[in-house]
Amino acid sequence: MALILASESPRRKALLAQAGITPDLIRAASLDETPVKDELPRVYALRLAAEKAESVAAKYRESHPDGAFVLGADTVVAAGRRILPKPEENDGVRACLKLLAGRQHQVMTAVALMTPDGTLRTRLVVTRVAFRRLTAAEIEKYVDCREGLGKAGGYAIQGRAEVFVSRLNGSYSNVVGLPLCETVQLLRGNGYAG
Repeated sequence: MALILASESPRRKALLAQAGITPDLIRAASLDETPVKDELPRVYALRLAAEKAESVAAKYRESHPDGAFVLGADTVVAAGRRILPKPEENDGVRACLKLLAGRQHQVMTAVALMTPDGTLRTRLVVTRVAFRRLTAAEIEKYVDCREGLGKAGGYAIQGRAEVFVSRLNGSYSNVVGLPLCETVQLLRGNGYAG
């Protein structure tokens, strides 16, 4: 049975490859990712991951009635109850780093698996990350490298931002974008043998 990754994230594809899993197809869901008013970060991540898996599974079933395993995921960086954006401009990255500097935040990745029979299974993994204090010059240097653009919370832990991390409690791969242990368990536990 085919495995479809409902994400065009190169990081998620690479993380699956680390676990020896190669998706048969990659199909991103085109969704409005705007949080609902007063939506909590956990609820938001779970909702988006499920919507991605459901949307891609529904489109695939139109031409393949037997279905497939469809894996969706969404990563959220939260400071308290506040969902940080995936900034598309330098000012957004700068604002995120100023907020995160010298404090702890949570990175939540929701993983949703739609099985071939249409059953939806979800997992939520939370990692606590603490940034050391950052100088204005360090923030500007990171902003200038443009690595944080389009990344949840305005940073990529697998890149230059790793030097900002003073403490990490939980799954490192979760912060990169896909908690490998839990994802593999979810796939295997639901019959995926690829």
